Amino acid sequence: MKVLVIGGGAREHALCRSLSLDPDVTALHCAPGNAGIAEVAELHGVDALDGRAVADLAVSLAADLVVVGPEAPLVAGVADAVRERGIPAFGPSARAAELEGSKAFAKDVMAAAGVPTARSYVCTTPEEIDTALDAFGAPYVVKDDGLAAGKGVVVTEDVAVARAHANACDRVVIEEFLDGPEVSLFAVTDGETVVPLQPAQDFKRAHDGDQGPNTGGMGAYSPLPWADPKLVDEVRQTVLQPTVDELRRRGTPFSGLLYAGLAITSRGVRVIEFNARFGDPETQVVLARLKTPLAGLLHAAATGALATFPPLRWSDGAAVTVVIASHNYPGTPRTGDPIGGLAEVAEQDAPDAYVLHAGTRRDADGAVLSAGGRVLSVTATGADLATARERAYRSVDRIALDGAHHRTDIAAKAAAGE
Repeated sequence: MKVLVIGGGAREHALCRSLSLDPDVTALHCAPGNAGIAEVAELHGVDALDGRAVADLAVSLAADLVVVGPEAPLVAGVADAVRERGIPAFGPSARAAELEGSKAFAKDVMAAAGVPTARSYVCTTPEEIDTALDAFGAPYVVKDDGLAAGKGVVVTEDVAVARAHANACDRVVIEEFLDGPEVSLFAVTDGETVVPLQPAQDFKRAHDGDQGPNTGGMGAYSPLPWADPKLVDEVRQTVLQPTVDELRRRGTPFSGLLYAGLAITSRGVRVIEFNARFGDPETQVVLARLKTPLAGLLHAAATGALATFPPLRWSDGAAVTVVIASHNYPGTPRTGDPIGGLAEVAEQDAPDAYVLHAGTRRDADGAVLSAGGRVLSVTATGADLATARERAYRSVDRIALDGAHHRTDIAAKAAAGE
């Protein structure tokens, strides 16, 4: 099949890499893509938020499947525009994508579906904000109701910081703090059948030891040796399937990738948030372990055929991703710096380790330059987490990017059995 992927980050590079390895994919395109994606797909300079332009491109390519990667195009209705032209699209409708586009909408769906989540208040005035902060106390959890590229959440002991973040948003959700480790669980769904993938854990804080500001994610690993083996099935039954059923009941069926951010609390599993697309950087490690060809799975979801799709196959090994971020990320990042060491990783570490591009571009001379906050996702596989982790950091050490930073403790505790 001919596949068009929409987006230009490391998540889309991971998707394109997996699709390029699928023998059923005869042509692979990406819009707008990045310097790394260009090595496995043909790039097109189309605005990912322009539904009509994306649909026109898909028609001109005679695409058999369009995969919409980021959340903003989904909320903008890009998948709808593609489907209106008769082409299968992997990604929810704009109305269903409100599950990510509005935290308040997600809370309403969870309440109706009986999905376990944190108690919360939706606030639009300073008075409501103060009441909610007083009700829950520290640590304070304040979430921008809309899309914020993974950086709209503040968790703090300082009520002044929490209040300032809340008052800077048009509408916020303030909720109780959930204790316990966090887990990301993706599920592919066609609006009825739900097929969970393998769980992963990501690292949101910028610096080692979970210090520093929240980011879009600084690394991830899979599998989770410390997690209950029954976790995936429990979440499918208590979270994923009820949510999909409720959205279908409302007349807004959710077809695509449903991402549940979970807290494993002392009182059981609780949903922190939903996303309407593959997560970044968890996608990098989950797809590294998926042995089932990706195109057929996504096409089955896009065409309502998941009920008859064969069970997924997974590698027994582990995968670790380490994000290399540009100077000053997650503040205003510095861009335009040359990136060295990419050829060395490809020559010396493949196929056990490889680099997925996030914020990169090529200059007129063909050199790869930084072009965003999160620049690269260095991903490695191994028989166990310790091996995968060692390989990932060996490759990270080969990369040269002035002013860059990365965490050195991704998967360290899990690899050590802690």
